[in-house]
Amino acid sequence: MSTWLWALVGGMAAVIAALLLKIYWMRKAAREIAGSFADRLTEETNTLVSISTRDGAMRALACAVNDQLRTLRARRHRYEQGDAELKNAVANLSHDLRTPLTAICGYLELLEAEVKTEKAARYLAVAAERAQAMKQLTEELFRYSLLLSAQKPLPLKTVCVNRILEESLVSFYAALTARGITPRLRLTDQKIVRTLNETALRRILDNILQNAVRYSDGDLGVELRETGEILCANPARGLNEVQVGRLFERFFSVETAQNSTGLGLAIAKTLTQQMNGAISAEYQDGMLRVRLFFPETQSGMP
Repeated sequence: MSTWLWALVGGMAAVIAALLLKIYWMRKAAREIAGSFADRLTEETNTLVSISTRDGAMRALACAVNDQLRTLRARRHRYEQGDAELKNAVANLSHDLRTPLTAICGYLELLEAEVKTEKAARYLAVAAERAQAMKQLTEELFRYSLLLSAQKPLPLKTVCVNRILEESLVSFYAALTARGITPRLRLTDQKIVRTLNETALRRILDNILQNAVRYSDGDLGVELRETGEILCANPARGLNEVQVGRLFERFFSVETAQNSTGLGLAIAKTLTQQMNGAISAEYQDGMLRVRLFFPETQSGMP
């Protein structure tokens, strides 16, 4: 083989080696950009994406990603600031409304004792009902805004889920039977112990049972399984899958529910998540099923 042919082969080999090396460094830079960008999205840091290569195109790409990262951080900061201001405004507004609403309800109770016509009594009953509904909404708004703006985690301790569930059922027995709802219970004899906030757990269970009082058109089944899962099931033919899918949304309320603020299950979901639990609802064959579960081992909890 002639010398020039060997030179050509050697030159081509050198070019191929250079191209392979270039591809290697570009692939490495792309992995560095992808990895750094993913980390920066989850970390509370002002550090930007950096790469080890000197390739101009990849460094330009890294700069473009950093520009978008700065914009994203600025928008997130404005959102968090605005969200905090909104929560404080809602808390302050609901707090300011509590006193005059309490006074209105008090004066309406005094008016009920006065002599009045049948029409006046009917109007007064409607006004009292609406005032109580507004008072309930104001209280729920106040509690929900405080819950969302709380800076400290919920204080936890060892609690017996069986006992708290039984006490919640007893407290709702009269409300359930008044609606013609008979509780059907299947509670395990095994002691279910979890590390939770007792007050929060009671609030979650109360809100779930209150939801059953509003929507049930039949008996309520409550089951506490050995795994610790709580299942509440009741016929609710006035609901559909779309409505059930939105039950945990803030301010969502089915029209058939009386005096519903649309915050009960949203509060239950927030409290459940704060204690590393899971809550869900499903609708099938006219039955509404709400599931609540707290894992036995809660990593990361104080």
